[in-house]
Amino acid sequence: MAVSTINLLEQVLNYANRANPYPIYARMREHPVQRQADGRYIVSSYALVDAVFHNPQMSVDMRKSNEPGIRLEQEEPPFVFLDPPKHDWLRQLVASKFTPGLIDSMQPRLEEIVAELLNAQSASQRMDIVDDLAYPLPVTAICELLGVPRADEPRFHTWSRMLIKGTHLGKDAAAAQEARQGRDALNQYMGELIDKLQRQPGPGLLSAIIHDTGHEKHMSRAELITTATLLLIAGHETTVNLITNSMLTLLRHPQAFELLRRQPEEVLPNLIEEVLRYEPPVQFTLRTPLIDVTLGGVKIPKGAIVMVMTAAANRDPARFENPDRFDPQRQNIEHFGFGGGIHYCLGAPLARLETYIALRSLARRLQNPRLLQDPPPYRESPILRGPLHLPISFERMNVV
Repeated sequence: MAVSTINLLEQVLNYANRANPYPIYARMREHPVQRQADGRYIVSSYALVDAVFHNPQMSVDMRKSNEPGIRLEQEEPPFVFLDPPKHDWLRQLVASKFTPGLIDSMQPRLEEIVAELLNAQSASQRMDIVDDLAYPLPVTAICELLGVPRADEPRFHTWSRMLIKGTHLGKDAAAAQEARQGRDALNQYMGELIDKLQRQPGPGLLSAIIHDTGHEKHMSRAELITTATLLLIAGHETTVNLITNSMLTLLRHPQAFELLRRQPEEVLPNLIEEVLRYEPPVQFTLRTPLIDVTLGGVKIPKGAIVMVMTAAANRDPARFENPDRFDPQRQNIEHFGFGGGIHYCLGAPLARLETYIALRSLARRLQNPRLLQDPPPYRESPILRGPLHLPISFERMNVV
């Protein structure tokens, strides 16, 4: 049994290490399954993370854990935190509306949004990648996709931030209370919107799901609310990090940015996958065993909390050559940037498309961009890791 005498998980959670948690992940991988002093387990190697994602006995439903402080309260969680069979039919219902064709059809509108946002900065020689592009792009897109009024963004922005603050894994009572308040406010907002759409159908994915007649099963009001809240938050929070982490990485690697500028169509698809490996927007996730399981020779008891350290696995030297090197031309990038197994991120294609359009436009239009602060200030969440702000300067904004 590998028991960490120095709690590496606490070091990852410590905000002081947010800018660079990767040396801590390297120490984790020295013993890829470790029991922490608080009874939680860390799984950090590529092979074992992959095994966890494909083990049906590893539950995503934290209500089945033995740790009361981390259990979700009151209503049932959204489908990404449910096991089969309920997870499967709820996900399939959403996927039947959230189709590749729908996502592809959004490209002209996404390009229009990016152009509008960058044009607003054209008279300046400075911008904040987060506030001026990486946040407003996906939040506008997800509002239009779902049928949520864009004018309500200031309200749910606050509630979303409150909810995300609760990703301290049940150890911070004040943050957990704030997260519950944010969740309750979001759910109430979504409940009112769903009631309105039930009375009067409108454009967007939510109305399509509410009035779906092509499936035997239909979501209850509670299921509609949790699904809508999930899609709203997941539809923009992780993409903000992906766009911002991409730009931060590119500006730290000027040759990669120049390569992108010269050959965007050829370079971008692989480059985005490398960012997802190298600086993933989600750093880790949780599972709990439904039975006693053995991983890497370590027995993990039923109901224990297992921290699945996907960002550590993405830099495992047993899987990737020179894993701490950013290589936009790297081949065979099978990363965990969007999770894995049956819970692989449903919104991954949209996140990739938004990031593709944003980075292509930035590479075309920014002349000699430079970081103004490195490392930048980071968001508080240790799970959804990305800069809170990314101020840059540039000589001019090209017109295209």
